[in-house]
Amino acid sequence: HLLRLESYRRHPLTTLASLKVKHTVHIHTPRTMPPSLWIPAKNGLKHFSNSNTRQEAISLYREILRTCKAFHWCDEMGEPWNIRLQKEARKEFDASKEETDPLIVARMLVTGQDCVAQVQNRFNEADRAAWARIERERERS
Repeated sequence: HLLRLESYRRHPLTTLASLKVKHTVHIHTPRTMPPSLWIPAKNGLKHFSNSNTRQEAISLYREILRTCKAFHWCDEMGEPWNIRLQKEARKEFDASKEETDPLIVARMLVTGQDCVAQVQNRFNEADRAAWARIERERERS
C-alpha cells in the first residue's frame, strides 16, 4: 500500500498518530516476505517519542514470528521453513531500523501487516482444503 499522508512535513515533531490518511492506493505486494520494517530505538528521534510506531512494529514482528511457526516443513536444503522465515524477518527489521521518514515507516508497517494477513489467510484456506480432502477420503473408505 502507498499512503499519501496529509501535512506530515509541516512540523518536524509530527507523530504518526496525528497523521491523516488522505488516499490509499493498492499495489501488488510480494508473495515471499514483507518489505523492510523498522523498530525505532527507545531514545530515537523526537517525532517518534510517543512509542506508537515502536509498538506497532514490535506487534507486527511478533505476529510474523507467530505466523512462521505454522511453516514446519523443510526447504530443499533441509532447513525448516519456520527458522528460515524468522531469520529473514529479523534481517528485514534490522535493515530498516535506521529509517527516519514517517511516510516510509507508515508505508512499511501497513504493507507488512497486509502481507502477514494475506499469508495467514492463504495458509488457513489451504489447511481447510486439506482437511476437507481428508474428510472426503474417509467417507469413501
